[in-house]
Amino acid sequence: MYVNLFPSQKTAFHRPQTLSYSRGLPLARAPKVGIGLEPLLSEQMINEQLSGYSYETPDVPFGAIDSKYYKDLLNLTYNSGVAVNPSPPPFIPAYVTLDKKVLCFKAYFEEEIINSREEKTCVRHVVIYYYLEDDSMSVTEPWVPNSGILQGERIKRQRLPKREHGKYYHWKDLNLGVDLDVYGVKYHIAQCDLFTQNFMKRQGIILNEPEEMPEDSYISRRLKAPPTYTTRSEFDSRYQFLHMDRKVLRFFALWDDTESELGETLPVTIHYFLVNDTVEIKEDHKPNSGRYPFPVLMQRLRIPKKMKPGHDQFPSCVMEDSNEEVEEFFSPTDFRVGEMVKILGRRFLLYDCDEFTKEYYQTNHPEINMKSIEVPRKMGKFEGMKKEIPPYNGFGSLEDSLQSCLSLIPAPPKKNVLKMLENGNKVLRYSVRMMTPEDAPQSKKNRDADRRFILSYYLSNDTISIYENPQNNSGFIGGGFLKRTRVPKPNSPVDNPEFYSPADFSIGATVDVFGHRFVLTDADLYVLKYMETNPSQVPLETLDTLRQKLGTEVTLTAEENGGANTVEPSL
Repeated sequence: MYVNLFPSQKTAFHRPQTLSYSRGLPLARAPKVGIGLEPLLSEQMINEQLSGYSYETPDVPFGAIDSKYYKDLLNLTYNSGVAVNPSPPPFIPAYVTLDKKVLCFKAYFEEEIINSREEKTCVRHVVIYYYLEDDSMSVTEPWVPNSGILQGERIKRQRLPKREHGKYYHWKDLNLGVDLDVYGVKYHIAQCDLFTQNFMKRQGIILNEPEEMPEDSYISRRLKAPPTYTTRSEFDSRYQFLHMDRKVLRFFALWDDTESELGETLPVTIHYFLVNDTVEIKEDHKPNSGRYPFPVLMQRLRIPKKMKPGHDQFPSCVMEDSNEEVEEFFSPTDFRVGEMVKILGRRFLLYDCDEFTKEYYQTNHPEINMKSIEVPRKMGKFEGMKKEIPPYNGFGSLEDSLQSCLSLIPAPPKKNVLKMLENGNKVLRYSVRMMTPEDAPQSKKNRDADRRFILSYYLSNDTISIYENPQNNSGFIGGGFLKRTRVPKPNSPVDNPEFYSPADFSIGATVDVFGHRFVLTDADLYVLKYMETNPSQVPLETLDTLRQKLGTEVTLTAEENGGANTVEPSL
């Protein structure tokens, strides 16, 4: 910033040189004079500040006063007999000294209420903050519960102007009992905090006596308990609403709908609401009943019992009945256990009710008997029909096909994990031969007579696999004949099939595997050892056939091997 810019007698307006070159490089320097060689304001302030720090020796003779007093007066420090000026104190700006120091005043203002019979004015409390750092102020209104007024920050932090143009409020203008006129609202200061009191006292300002903060008449009146009174004992709609709310009579009934097509007898629940004499009917659905789970058969409404003359043809299906069309509505006395009730053209037989309903009738209508009755329920046209499971189609296992008949989303059949762990690697092997039907051609009998198979029974999950031994020039491809699966016995029910077990595999027995018949001709030695280890699981006849067949082979093989005890017969 420059001084004496564009005076009337000034003729030089050139700018000072601030660019120079040193060793071929451009160097910029700060200007020391202004336009037209005028001194800069910054240079003048620096010179004045330096002159203020200088100390001049007063024009007093050396011997006029005591030397010690003279040195104390000048506040000089002597070092080796030479006087030295002390260093000036450090400079601290005002915004650092007064940072976070705020004056707090409690005030209130009155707001006029229009179009209200209960109050004319509303007293609203506020808090005025004065920030000493920059002489700014803010006004905040504390939150009052359920006041219905937008509260919080009324005036943001700023310098608040006075009514006089160009002047602002200062902390010297604030005191208890004074009014602040800010933007058309007059705030009356009543109290302040302890820090504000101490600050004003140090500055020499005497505060007025604090005042009590007035309360709003409407809020004070609202906090008082409302007056209580007792209503009339006469029965009316309000009395019924207050004393009969949440009290419901519940009846258990049977809806006889057998006369309609595909109709049946359905259990329902009838609710009678004592609060307004309305009736609601709900169906009692059971899982997997095949019916849409729509709970409400009839929505809650008042049921007309008797219509007025001339209103018999009232379109109640599209319009609600009122007292002008209905002469009498259903009441609790119309619902009796053991009797038939006709509601909107449907017949309902009441056979039981809950405990609250019984207590209500015993207290208010003791002449009505509410004892439950036994009613035989009529069976519908489709009830009693047995579910038939279709026969096995050959795709997948029998258990998987059965799951698709029991559930819409079939789940995998459960497995016996303990049995799988105990018999994980235990397999019973048998040598079998295919039986040809009697009515088959002789050529087919001759071809099937030389085919040999190995039947493996897995003890872990009771599954069977059949392997055909390949033979040269037989015309049949050897390999897997049947994958590992559980084989049911012929003529066993589909829903509870009976599967083959080791007890059924005796030498000479016939096994029917999905229409193919096989005859057991031989077995592995491990089969005999397993049967003898678990004799309770197999009948004695099966064990004897294995001993006769395998015992002879073991004896012959032992004689050929020179009396060896360990043999592995080949299938």
